[in-house]
Amino acid sequence: MKILTQKFNTKHNTAPFSQIKLEDYQTAFEENIAKARTEVDAITNNPEAPTFENTIEALDFSGEALDRLSSIFFNMNSAETCEEMQKIAQDVSPLLTAFSNDIALNEDLFKRVKAVYEQKDKLNLTTEQATLLDKKFKSFSRNGALLPEDKKARLREIDTDLSKLKLTYGENVLAETNNYQLHITNENDIKGLPEGTVEAAASLAKSKNMEGWIFTLDYPSYIPFVTYADNRELRKELAIANGKKAFQNNEFDNQEIALKIAKLRFERANLLGYKTHSDFVLEERMAQTPEKVKSFLNDLLAKAKPAAEKEFAQLTAFAKELDGIDQLEKWDGAYYSEKLKQKLFDFDDEQLKPYFKLENVLNGAFTVAEKLFGIRFKEVFDIDKYHEDVQTFEVLDFQNELVAIFYADFFPRKGKRNGAWMTSFKPQYIKDGVNERPHVSIVCNFSPPTESKPSLLTFNEVTTLFHEFGHALHGMLANTTYPSLSGTSVYWDFVELPSQVMENWCYEPEALAIFAKHYETGEIIPQEFVNKIKESASFLEGMATLRQLSFGILDMAFHSNNPNAITDVKAFEKVAFDGTSLYPDVEENCMSVSFSHIFQGGYSSGYYSYKWAEVLDADAFAYFQEKGIFNTEVATKFKENVLSKGGTELPMELYKRFRGQEPKPEALLKRAGLI
Repeated sequence: MKILTQKFNTKHNTAPFSQIKLEDYQTAFEENIAKARTEVDAITNNPEAPTFENTIEALDFSGEALDRLSSIFFNMNSAETCEEMQKIAQDVSPLLTAFSNDIALNEDLFKRVKAVYEQKDKLNLTTEQATLLDKKFKSFSRNGALLPEDKKARLREIDTDLSKLKLTYGENVLAETNNYQLHITNENDIKGLPEGTVEAAASLAKSKNMEGWIFTLDYPSYIPFVTYADNRELRKELAIANGKKAFQNNEFDNQEIALKIAKLRFERANLLGYKTHSDFVLEERMAQTPEKVKSFLNDLLAKAKPAAEKEFAQLTAFAKELDGIDQLEKWDGAYYSEKLKQKLFDFDDEQLKPYFKLENVLNGAFTVAEKLFGIRFKEVFDIDKYHEDVQTFEVLDFQNELVAIFYADFFPRKGKRNGAWMTSFKPQYIKDGVNERPHVSIVCNFSPPTESKPSLLTFNEVTTLFHEFGHALHGMLANTTYPSLSGTSVYWDFVELPSQVMENWCYEPEALAIFAKHYETGEIIPQEFVNKIKESASFLEGMATLRQLSFGILDMAFHSNNPNAITDVKAFEKVAFDGTSLYPDVEENCMSVSFSHIFQGGYSSGYYSYKWAEVLDADAFAYFQEKGIFNTEVATKFKENVLSKGGTELPMELYKRFRGQEPKPEALLKRAGLI
């Protein structure tokens, strides 16, 4: 089938998965890129004077067919891929990158965008139109469109160097991870470890024709070992090996590379007229300035530190009482935390699973959404799907009008990547008077049903389902004009608010009564289990908060200052960690050289956003708790000011309109048991 259009001859214009052949994709991409290019050329070469409609709006609606094709293809490449599809992805990705670069560096097109931008005050634009204009202008200016040619050339050099350095940084961390193994032959040395971990270690040893057990620095091997292994010396060996990755003055050392990355980012920001890399990044975030982020982190630190110190003293006393240990070290933390948790709560996940049958939990999420937002979910069987496991739903309002199409894909299989995510096959937007409704999907990897039992979820999987469903609501309830501002197209320190806030209903007896029922007896989950879920949720939360804050502080130390004076990465890191350290420093360890989130991934000047979104969600849910967790007045304000608005306004403005005030960290501190 030719997939050259954004319109399909299907029910609700849904993707015709079963009719798409793999061999059609390459040609479809080439033709759709050519079509999109023609559309952009028509905007660039328009003989009429640039206006908001013929330039900015036209640009946002250009490439519709290409966007639709890309969303179908890349979603399939995550949820239902194969070697042939991955090969196509390798081939078409450079074509798409080249196309987007050609737009960003198109000087004639930028002249038109700039001409509209310069007269924005006279144009009488709506808030959404003003946001779109600002976004389009910045997509050029923040990529160097305003620079003279010599500086543009330097910017391209920096970007090329950074992409290589980031790749090398990641390759070094991976090499160091793969180069280490802990080989154990004495059965006494694996005491305390869970059966599954021991089996995996034996199987790895066997695959290498070795006796005994092999443990590595890969998380599924490393985390259980430092959490459960009774042998303290071996926990120490493994923890130190993990902490000195890329910090061994060998060919895989990342000290120089981390410094080069920080310095090039600083130079790039200066070229573009920003004081630091953080100033550049945060301009497009809810926090807006490095000062605001630092004050946010320090404020939380001041409130979390006393609780963390108290917990650390409690953990130290427990370790001394249990094993006579005077000084807790980093390799003791996870081990004694787990032991203390078992002692205090006498409780494990297996007891809860019978109350969380997948179908009941999904219907529970639907019922919560119906009570809050006035929408209902009707399973339908006449919409094409990409795998038999996928369920399809029409989402309707109380007038029976279509709100969205919802796909749910829950079980692991070959060709599906790990984890859980929300995505969309078609965005919401308004064009030619028609409100095009979105097609939204959540994809998870939950425990599948067996011959004797239905799919029973762990409590962690329950909160994951509600989390992704929160993202889905953000997509499904979208109501904006322009596709690039619709649904989850928001600043990334705001995007986690709808998802994280939905998790709160999983802890509320009133909500649990709807869906947490024993799969055999129908009995509602006992109150003592609910109490234990709530109590254990904030166990050692002060220490966990301090750890997260330390990472955010280190990130800002590298990126909100001039890094040119840094000569010793370890010494610099030690100063940054000074106010958040509980355990003694380990001389041969350094985190900065394997902190891939900020040096390789996209989190530079953004690590704070994990905690930022938690403050928003706790503050938002406190409002629900105040008025009742199913209060329709509060829910309607959340729907109208957050869920439906996408990225049409600054997130803080939207939040204040919902809440009546800026978020305060007190709700998070209270929920975390820190005050």
